[in-house]
Amino acid sequence: MLTAQKGTSFEWQKPVLETLPGHIRSIIEGLPEPIRKDLEEIRVRENRPLMICSRGRDYFVSREGRLVQNADDSYIVTHDDTNCLLQLISDYSIYAFDEEIRNGYITLRGGHRVGMAGKAVLENGRVKTLKYINSFNIRISREIIGAADKAMKYITYDNQVFHTLVLSPPQMGKTTLLRDVSRKLSDGYLGFRGLKTVIVDERSEIAGCFRGVPQRQVGVRTDVLDGCPKADGIMMAIRSMSPRVIITDEIGRPEDAVAVEEALNAGIKIIASAHASSLTDALTRPVLSSLLTKKTFERVIVLGDSLGVGTMEKVYGSDLCTQLLENPVR
Repeated sequence: MLTAQKGTSFEWQKPVLETLPGHIRSIIEGLPEPIRKDLEEIRVRENRPLMICSRGRDYFVSREGRLVQNADDSYIVTHDDTNCLLQLISDYSIYAFDEEIRNGYITLRGGHRVGMAGKAVLENGRVKTLKYINSFNIRISREIIGAADKAMKYITYDNQVFHTLVLSPPQMGKTTLLRDVSRKLSDGYLGFRGLKTVIVDERSEIAGCFRGVPQRQVGVRTDVLDGCPKADGIMMAIRSMSPRVIITDEIGRPEDAVAVEEALNAGIKIIASAHASSLTDALTRPVLSSLLTKKTFERVIVLGDSLGVGTMEKVYGSDLCTQLLENPVR
C-alpha cells in the first residue's frame, strides 16, 4: 500500500485512501504518479463511472487504474461501494455525523472534505438530513506554504492590514491563499509583527479542522470557529476573541455583509473571499456590489489560471479603478 510522504504532494494518501472501499483504493493507488501528485477530486457515483480530477481536468478511470476516454471502459461504481464508503467516512457511526450530513459533507483527518448527494429529508421547509446517499466528491485539501508570499505586499503595509476581498471562480486557489495569509499574519514575518487572527471556517476548508483541531498551518495566534455560519461567527469573534484580523470564505449573503461592516466598525480587519470570475462579475451581485461600491475593501485581488491555478491576475485599490499589479504573477 502507498503511504503518505510528509512534506510532499502525497500527504493526502493515508487519510483519503483509508476511507475508500478496498478495490477502489487499489484503483486510485494504481493511477500514474504525476496524476496522483496533482489529484484534486475523486468522484464516486453509484452505477456510474469512477472519475477523478487532476490538473484541472477530469478523467474516467478503469479497474486497472488507467485513465480512459470512454465511460464504457471505466470502473462502474456499485451500491456496495457507496454503502461501504459512507460507513468508512463516518467511522461506522453515521448518526454521529447528522449535522455534517445535513450540511452535505464530512471532513476527514487532514482537512480533506467528502461532499455527499442523495435525497434531502425536509423539516419545516429546511433540510434535516440526507438519505439514500449515492454520490460522493472527495476533495483533496492541499497546503502550499508560501502561497501568499507574493500577495502580502498588497495586503499589508507598515504593519497594517488592508481590508481585502479575494475573487475567483471555483478551484482557482482562494482557500489555499486565505490559509497561507492567515499563517503569515498570525505568525508574523520579517518586518511584520504577528497579529491575533480568527478564521470563521463555515465549510471547514481553510483550517481543515478534524474534531475541532486545525489540520493545516494557520498560525500560532489563530483561533478557528469551525463549521460556524459566517455572519454568526464574525459576531462571536468580535464579542469574545478580541481579534485584530478576521478571515472568512465565500461571503455573499446579506447577513454576511452586515457582519463584515460590524467588524469594520469595531476596528477589526477583514480578509474574505467570494465567487466571481472578475471584478465586473462581482459588481453584478447585489451583496458584493454594495460592499465594493461603499469602498469597504481597500484591496481586491482577482485569481485565475493564466499562468496556472492560483495566478494573481489583477489587484485593485479601493476605488476599483486603480490597478496595483502590472502583470499576472504566480
